[in-house]
Amino acid sequence: MSLGEKLLDLRKKSGLSQEDVAEKLGVSRQTVSKWETNQTVPELIKAKLISQLYNVGYDYLISGSPLGGDLTSFEMIVDEIDWTSAWSKKYPILDSYQGIEGINSYSDKISELYDNFKKQFGLNDSDTVLILKDILYQKYKLAKKKAK
Repeated sequence: MSLGEKLLDLRKKSGLSQEDVAEKLGVSRQTVSKWETNQTVPELIKAKLISQLYNVGYDYLISGSPLGGDLTSFEMIVDEIDWTSAWSKKYPILDSYQGIEGINSYSDKISELYDNFKKQFGLNDSDTVLILKDILYQKYKLAKKKAK
């Protein structure tokens, strides 16, 4: 059963309308409809609210199998998600940027930066990704603030 099918089934079993769910989660009715028809997927924070609303675990929403509620199980599920594919529904550029001419040279440079950063600071792969992602995000926020 897909995530959308699960959300639809849970909503119907709860006797809620899409409007009811949207109001409880702070989203539009159209957003709920898109989740239920597998056009988009909820953000993780919304998935948490959905699991609380329907009294089910993340593990059920994502995989359908009750693995238990410990952090290790959740981390294993998160590691199985193809985040590029999931986010490309919201940000289509993620599906197509690999085809942009010259992008590979930047990919090579970023890979080299990643390796050097990891080695220089003695970090593991997860910490390297998280720190570099945060640095880019801070740059993005600053650029967005300057644009206003």
